[in-house]
Amino acid sequence: MRFAFYGRVSTEDQQDPQASKAWQLSRARSLIEPAGGEVVAEFFDIGLSRALPWKRRPEATRLLEAIKSAGRDFEAVVIGEPQRAFYGSQFGMTFPVFVHYGVGLWVPEVGGAIDPGSDAHDLVMSLYGGMSKGERNRIKIRVHSAMRAQTELEGRYLRGRPPYGYRLADAGPHPNPGKAAEGRRLHQLDPDPVTAPIVKRIFAEYTVGRGMTSIARGLTQDGIACPSAYDRARNPHRKTQVWETTAVRAILQNPRYTGHQVWNRARTDEVLIDVDDVALGHENRHRWNDPSKWVWSRTESHTPLISTDLYEQAQRTIKKRGTNGDGGKAPRHTGHPYLFRGLITCGICDRKMVGNPNHGRLYYRCTASRDFVRQHRISHPPALYLREDQITAPIDRFLREELTGTALTDNIRRVAEAQYRAALAAHDTAGEIQQLRQAIADADAKISRYRATLDAGGDPALIANWISETMTIKKAAQARLGLTEAPPQRMNADQIDVIAEAFDDLLRLLRDADPRDKAELYSRIGLRMTYRPGPETLIAELSTPASSRVFDWCPRGDLNPHAR
Repeated sequence: MRFAFYGRVSTEDQQDPQASKAWQLSRARSLIEPAGGEVVAEFFDIGLSRALPWKRRPEATRLLEAIKSAGRDFEAVVIGEPQRAFYGSQFGMTFPVFVHYGVGLWVPEVGGAIDPGSDAHDLVMSLYGGMSKGERNRIKIRVHSAMRAQTELEGRYLRGRPPYGYRLADAGPHPNPGKAAEGRRLHQLDPDPVTAPIVKRIFAEYTVGRGMTSIARGLTQDGIACPSAYDRARNPHRKTQVWETTAVRAILQNPRYTGHQVWNRARTDEVLIDVDDVALGHENRHRWNDPSKWVWSRTESHTPLISTDLYEQAQRTIKKRGTNGDGGKAPRHTGHPYLFRGLITCGICDRKMVGNPNHGRLYYRCTASRDFVRQHRISHPPALYLREDQITAPIDRFLREELTGTALTDNIRRVAEAQYRAALAAHDTAGEIQQLRQAIADADAKISRYRATLDAGGDPALIANWISETMTIKKAAQARLGLTEAPPQRMNADQIDVIAEAFDDLLRLLRDADPRDKAELYSRIGLRMTYRPGPETLIAELSTPASSRVFDWCPRGDLNPHAR
């Protein structure tokens, strides 16, 4: 019997990928070889968290595609350790694909192939998924606690990029004997003789009243390299050669210049990618923590560049100048409903033009400092303006002319046809309908048994996890059943005409619509514009799922469009 092997290793596992793959593969072979099995294909994900669902792991995705292929060269899949393959409820969301395509799944924990109809096998795999989730949470808690203690009690440098103004210096052998035997050493921050004086200058100038932009311009004019230009190896992704206000702000807000090690300034949150499709899993979002959650070393851990009093004075100044509240960012108040907010790009510098009221009229403005112009070698005026009322009427007219009649009907027909083909491809045979109904019935039976076990005195936490996993399987089957039972229908000509007429009526209302409603409509239909001040031409691009069109017009000249 021919098998495909699947395994996974990540940085959180603290193992060498080659060694991890070797022992997982060895464990898999020891399971299948007594039964005459042979591994003919290998799929192994490296450096990916177990929390990622299969469809977001490259090798796991490749394995699923191979399972669906009629020309696959294996009859079953073997996994060396289920805790590395399945996390939480992933088994319940993945195994039905194996069953549907007639591919077996072998794991050592059940001594061979998983029986789709066995409650015991289902329970074992659900248990290992829960254990995998619990193990990952315990690792996160241990690492978080260790880093907090090392920062607060030892003031240890916890790796990462040293801040501008410091460089890394050796601090002796690693306290862990095993890591010390491997040659690992500790490091600490030492003042950089070139950049440390620049940090002191920034704090000194800011606390006596000079603004961040003025400080940045002064540093550039004095020929002082900005952080990304000073150390290209640490900042290969940054191309700027001049000091930006954001760099000055980052230095002023960094507490490590006081000589204390500070940890937990930022965190990584796991956020659902799609709340309506939990199976897609989470994505990481990096967010700043409130200063009250920062962890400071109890004593100085490296040479300070500024005093703590000077740092606190700078923070009070930032708060006083930049915000009226405690949120660390000035609240935005505007009574002007800009129709094209975020939709207009400057044709010279490719940056977004921002709304700006001036003399009772609304404008879109793009400004460029002398340093920015010199760095990018462009001819850009200090301030570039575009009046909103000069482009509103032409845009409404063009939308009405180009998105009604035959053009709109053709677009709707193409979109409807694409949706029909996608729905038709997703529609399956009656055999799957029966399988899905059976899966739902089995889930209901399991839930009833779990509740009976709970009434008999079973562990509430464990049983609640079982019920949650089974409910996930049931909901997935119900959702799939809803798509499968009702065959898709192609939209007819009358339905297309009704949609086109409704859209035509909507465009006719643009002239007298509320500005906020118009702004939302412009954004939703994919309107994008680029303003070229030389010929005073506005290039508008309107993108839809079915087509993309680009039109030119001059807001102060000929307003008749021509397709490009």
